[in-house]
Amino acid sequence: VQLVESGGGLVQPGGSQRLSCAASGFTFSDYHMRWYRQAPRKERELVARISTAGGTTDYADSVKGRFTISRDNDKNTVYLQMNSLKPEDTAVYYCAATGIWWTSANDYWGQGTQVTVSS
Repeated sequence: VQLVESGGGLVQPGGSQRLSCAASGFTFSDYHMRWYRQAPRKERELVARISTAGGTTDYADSVKGRFTISRDNDKNTVYLQMNSLKPEDTAVYYCAATGIWWTSANDYWGQGTQVTVSS
């Protein structure tokens, strides 16, 4: 089983970035997908989640209206489109997979990708 994030890097405030998370080794379409982030000296935060078929999404208040989660089950990939980025969005971003929408537990985790928002 693998979840591999990509797309991180340095971006200026107000800019956009799209993260990808490619899944393998499990039936991707059976799992709800989540994006988390963790900034230095802060708790890990659930940023966004999406249901198996993509029909339901949910966002943290801190990113609502700026970030969009989506998935392509044919490509076994989940995305996080991030717009109007702020310095406080700087963090390591992780994707995760869970078989149960209502649990906080995750079955699989990626290794993370660093996003730095700075001028």
